[in-house]
Amino acid sequence: MNRRDALVWGATAVFALLAGGLGWWIGLRVHAPERPPPPGLVVVEPGQPLSPLTLAGLHDGQPRELAGPGRPRLLNYWASWCGPCRDELPALDAFARSQAPNGVEVVGIALEDAADARAFAARLDLGFLLLQEAPGPRDSSVRFGNARGLLPFSVLVDADGRLVKTHYGAFADAAEVAGWAAPVTSSD
Repeated sequence: MNRRDALVWGATAVFALLAGGLGWWIGLRVHAPERPPPPGLVVVEPGQPLSPLTLAGLHDGQPRELAGPGRPRLLNYWASWCGPCRDELPALDAFARSQAPNGVEVVGIALEDAADARAFAARLDLGFLLLQEAPGPRDSSVRFGNARGLLPFSVLVDADGRLVKTHYGAFADAAEVAGWAAPVTSSD
């Protein structure tokens, strides 16, 4: 075997080990065990109304109320350091832009420092509302069912303000988002 072939085989082996290690780590995260909520924290179950939630707009800092009746909503928790979150944002944006004025409202909630989220979001042309919340054991993602502490995490809310279902992980495309949100989309 010549030197070039040895380098190719060596690089292939290193890549395979790295890919295997990354796959193992992702598998641990996706299948992370659910953790009990902190004492006194009430977790909303499917069919129950969302607890009151007011978060600051990512760009303007203005408070936005998200609980209660109104349009159906898809709340998506993300962070700029989260690769699957970054990959998923275009699918959420395409879905959001496909919705009629009374359709599903997509709301992105950055679970990180506002300055970091703002800097990342400035590079994107997202057509949906972006909010920010400090991450922690009592953040709204945990109250709405994120018992694994994973991102991205999505919450589907009906027009009456009741939790319909949750989703761990990234959506691949707008069609997958639409299929997942189908229980709250209007047929008229």
